[in-house]
Amino acid sequence: MKLYNWQQSDWPNFRFDLQGLYVPLLAINVRMGFIGGQFSHLQENVKGETIIHFMVMEAIKTSAIEGEKINLEDVKSSIKNKLGLNAKPALILDKRAPGIAKLMLEVNDNFAQPLSAKMLFDWHKLLVNSFSSNVRVGGWRIDSEPMQIISGKIGNPEVFFEAPPANIVPQEMQKFIEWFNSSKRDFGSANQFPAIRAAITHLYFESIHPFDDGNGRIGRALAEKALSQGFGYPVILSLSTAIESDKKAYYDALHLASVSNEITPWLIYFLNIILQAQDITEKQINFVLQKNIFLEKYKPMLNERELKVIHRMLNEGIKGFKGGMSAKKYVSIANTSKATATRDLHHLVAINAFIKTGSGRNVKYQLNFN
Repeated sequence: MKLYNWQQSDWPNFRFDLQGLYVPLLAINVRMGFIGGQFSHLQENVKGETIIHFMVMEAIKTSAIEGEKINLEDVKSSIKNKLGLNAKPALILDKRAPGIAKLMLEVNDNFAQPLSAKMLFDWHKLLVNSFSSNVRVGGWRIDSEPMQIISGKIGNPEVFFEAPPANIVPQEMQKFIEWFNSSKRDFGSANQFPAIRAAITHLYFESIHPFDDGNGRIGRALAEKALSQGFGYPVILSLSTAIESDKKAYYDALHLASVSNEITPWLIYFLNIILQAQDITEKQINFVLQKNIFLEKYKPMLNERELKVIHRMLNEGIKGFKGGMSAKKYVSIANTSKATATRDLHHLVAINAFIKTGSGRNVKYQLNFN
């Protein structure tokens, strides 16, 4: 009979081999300092834009991991509404967006505050609103039925994990909260490494699975809270963006870690996720710098149509405008004629704002950041 981690005699005394983790731990610490240096060179308004970008991406991707697609613009508008950055509060159509947006702000603004059951209940209320039926909101689960993570085909399900029964969740969560708060100050152990504490935080919380719904999203928010506490400032990362790029690897790593309290493989996985998230952050900050230099240089030379098209291309971020710009796409975005689009594109190439590639019907245009 399979025993889950919480059923074993050494729970929750997680064990791991620290020797094999020093290289990624050192890399994480060095890169966090580098990212901080990059960020400090941004203008104040650009810093705000960058922070909002990462909060939006974390909100979108942490929901995507759970199979929920939330409107990006609604999340962005919700965050700006909360920060008072919209002259007139924007209308939000996706009713889930304000809750996830407020959670991102809470995690960012109150990272240093000790964890409490009330904080977790408040987070849960933000995530699981009245649109979710049959879910206990703002309280630990109480259902007598087993909380199981099930996969596989209908009629032939496979139980990947079964969480502790509801009647022991309150005491398990009390221990978790005490561990989280004490480990912040526990400089005599491996918990002094922010990345290790973040990885254990996520695994520990997911193993208890204290809520009827929203455990994954709250668990990832807790990992970011642990990282921010460890480094002493809100980290500019989206762990969920890195995780969502290979959800199968994430669930496989959690599944493997759920049957043993020797968690070295889980730590290796999670440290690599942090490194991936840092890589994304570095690229995003570099993109923001390039974008602002580009706009400062070319904006005075652009007409309204050209500026609209360029903003549309820039909105695609570090992944770039898929397939490049074409005359046909330009006509659609700028809502103009083909003749005008052709004239504008020739102008953009002439001033070096665009790079032209291909010929005939295969002509494409890319932004010139050089």
